[in-house]
Amino acid sequence: MSSVGLLYVGAVLFINGLMLIGLVPGKSAAILNFFVGTMQVVFPTIILIQADNDLPTIFGAAGLYLFGFTYLYVGILQMTGIGGEGLGWFSLFVAVCAVVIGTLQFTLVGDPVFGVIWWTWAVLWLLFFLLLGLGRESLAYPTGWFTIFVAHLTGTIPAFFLLVGRYETNTGLAMLVAVAAAVSLGAAFFLGRRGIPRGKAATPQDVAVSPA
Repeated sequence: MSSVGLLYVGAVLFINGLMLIGLVPGKSAAILNFFVGTMQVVFPTIILIQADNDLPTIFGAAGLYLFGFTYLYVGILQMTGIGGEGLGWFSLFVAVCAVVIGTLQFTLVGDPVFGVIWWTWAVLWLLFFLLLGLGRESLAYPTGWFTIFVAHLTGTIPAFFLLVGRYETNTGLAMLVAVAAAVSLGAAFFLGRRGIPRGKAATPQDVAVSPA
């Protein structure tokens, strides 16, 4: 994923996380979802046109579509009020793909840091599936907080390291990211449970979907 695209992944995840915890209205968040979703579909299409059957380039572009279609899907749901079940099941597909791509980052690409980042995205999209696809309403706030944390851990911070040419990858750094992701997940559930007003847990329809 390009450093610029990754930066905007951080931005849109941050806004969607704020939406899930009720701080940003859905239609307001939809605008950024449309912008970033369009970027994450148009850019990889251009890359594929110019790839000349280069498999590493095609592999890199394929993951961008998973994000792009998610954000466009989110934007449409937020603007129309359609139920989020379809996006929830699509999120399960994305989660499985993210596990595969993360594994290939370890074995094929030799980038353990992004291997962990992709696995972290897999956990995030799995939460979207549970929330939207299966209607687990109690996960709305924890998912929102985890989305906020993941936005910066997997998007904003590595994007800036890439932009300034300081990105490094090794097993030690990958373990550090994994620990940070685990701590973020625990903190998200802690904050999420504290933030749910008694008897007023957000529903999938209320949050009208908003992942990544």
